[in-house]
Amino acid sequence: MKKIFAIIALMGVFTFGMTQTASAQDEAVDSAATEQVDSAAVDTAVAPVVDEEPVESEPVETGMYKTIKTKFIEGSAGFMALVAVALILGLAFCIERIIYLALSKVNTVKFIEDVENALINKGDLEGAKAIARDTRGPIASIYYQGLTRLNDGADAVEKSVVAYGAVQASKLESGCSWITLFIGMAPSLGFLGTVIGMVQAFDDIQAAGDISPTVVAGGMKVALLTTIFGIVVALILQVFYNYILAEIEGLTAKMEDATISLLDIVAKYNNKK
Repeated sequence: MKKIFAIIALMGVFTFGMTQTASAQDEAVDSAATEQVDSAAVDTAVAPVVDEEPVESEPVETGMYKTIKTKFIEGSAGFMALVAVALILGLAFCIERIIYLALSKVNTVKFIEDVENALINKGDLEGAKAIARDTRGPIASIYYQGLTRLNDGADAVEKSVVAYGAVQASKLESGCSWITLFIGMAPSLGFLGTVIGMVQAFDDIQAAGDISPTVVAGGMKVALLTTIFGIVVALILQVFYNYILAEIEGLTAKMEDATISLLDIVAKYNNKK
């Protein structure tokens, strides 16, 4: 019995010693942590405050270009690509016509004076033909054709000028039919995308069994975006087309006036002979 009590007492002493040791260790740890916190606070209070340099953020793309690009991507890839192709091809034909018409313009008054001076004042038919041959544009071509038939009479000159004038007028209008094609095609492609987007929206409703805005939004968005871009492309091409028509009308009027002046020059030349 005494041995049992002695063992119990030893176990109690050992347990108490272990408890005291653990509490002492905890107090030491807490004291060390408190000292670290205090030293950190002191260091923070003593250390000078350094201003951090602002981090430069990457430039964010904003503006109309980003909006157009985002909306283009959000639309149906197939139909938006077709509308973009219509725009590119239509602009290509427009630029070609604008350059051609710009090169067809000459100083008509000076050209007619040079031809009249060579033919009437100098009597140099070959010189007048050389002036017409070396000058670009439809007016100079008409003059050259008329001067080559000057010796055949005034009637032959008039018929030649009228016939060749019609040829030159058709050359001015060459390619305009393609521009009108793309003007009509762009909104048609947009409307086709609208119809397909509506069908897609109804398919989504049928699959979900619900007419919630979230289900319908995808198809409706594609439908509206394709229509918008198709109409915008048609408007852009229409502006260029009307400008081209105005230039063609101006050149045609100058060609008619120049033709009348050529017939007058021919009449003076024949009377002088």
